[in-house]
Amino acid sequence: MNFKSMSIKKLVKLKDQVESALSSKVAETKRMLQSNLTKLTGFGTASVRGGARGKVPPKYRNPDNSSETWAGRGLKPRWLAAALKAGKKLEYFSIAESKATKKGRKTKAKVGRKGSAKRPRKARAAVRPRRAPGSSPGASAQA
Repeated sequence: MNFKSMSIKKLVKLKDQVESALSSKVAETKRMLQSNLTKLTGFGTASVRGGARGKVPPKYRNPDNSSETWAGRGLKPRWLAAALKAGKKLEYFSIAESKATKKGRKTKAKVGRKGSAKRPRKARAAVRPRRAPGSSPGASAQA
C-alpha cells in the first residue's frame, strides 16, 4: 500500500480498522491467557486479588468515624497512626474483647509450636571481605 498517495479520509478509516483489529486481538489473547492460568493454577482473577490469607474481620475502629476500620494487617491507617502518636493506646480502638476477658476469667495460654523456644545462636564463621566492583575473583589472591 502506498500511504503517501492515500487521502486523509482513507488513512483515518484505515487507522480505525487497525485499532479495532488490534483491540479485538488483545482482548482475545487476554481471555485465552486467563483461561490457561485458571486451568494451570485453579485460580481465577477473583481469588488472586483476595490474597493468600483471605479477608479477615476488622479488629480496630476509629471512634470518630465508625466506617474506618483496620484488621491489624499491613500498614496502620493514618487515623490510627496519628492517634497513637498523640499518646493513645492501641487497645482503646479495639472493636471486641474476647468473652473470657469480659467475664473476668483467665484465658488459656497459647501453646507454642514445637521448637519455638529461642535457642542460643551458633557462632558464625569469619566472613570474607567483599571484592571491589569490577575486579576479577583471582585479583585479590594475586596481589
